[in-house]
Amino acid sequence: MKEYLVLIGFIVSSYLGAQDNNTKIVDSLYKEDQFYAGVTYNLIGNKPNDLSQNGFSLGFHAGFIKDMPINKDRNVAIGIGLGYSANSFNQNLLIVKDDVGNINYSIIDENNVSFSRNKFSQHLVELPIEFRWRTSTPTNYNFWRIYTGFKIGYVFANTTKFKGDLGSFKYNNIDDFNKFQYGLTVSMGYNTWNLYLYYALNPIFSSDAKLNGETIDMNAVKIGLMFYVL
Repeated sequence: MKEYLVLIGFIVSSYLGAQDNNTKIVDSLYKEDQFYAGVTYNLIGNKPNDLSQNGFSLGFHAGFIKDMPINKDRNVAIGIGLGYSANSFNQNLLIVKDDVGNINYSIIDENNVSFSRNKFSQHLVELPIEFRWRTSTPTNYNFWRIYTGFKIGYVFANTTKFKGDLGSFKYNNIDDFNKFQYGLTVSMGYNTWNLYLYYALNPIFSSDAKLNGETIDMNAVKIGLMFYVL
């Protein structure tokens, strides 16, 4: 019996010693924030006269970023990734096809025309590029971060929907949307919660889209929260 107690004591001591050794192992080549997911409230910048937003315009974003530290402490890094983004914009810009298939744009006069839905949506594949600063260490998982960067997106699908006094109609993949969207990004916060801002540097629509004979230069502005995990 005594021999068994000695054996059990040896096994337990060995296990606890191993556990203690494991806690001392530090990954000197650690990386941070490889995956991201976020939600934004989408605004329209550079709005034409009389254009207004209504309802709640949402954006959902997710992807993977390769974190590449560039200093010895590994708290400064470059991030390059690949992601997906879905965005909707509820507003009063009427997009409708005429009898020969041409797209016409006009501002809805809400005093004369009522509607329950008028929006356009976009789905993008995105390439985020970030300069990353954080207060992380190999053993500290709660830290401050400021990530600034540039994001390029390819619009692979778009949809416009209207439902109101003029009827109900829906169009898919209108050519007048700019295929490429690009803009500046910043994400900052502590631990889980991070404020996120995206400001597009080019218009949502191409120069072929005309409102009252002028190009529609409005761009996307997205404000929300971004979450990062390893």
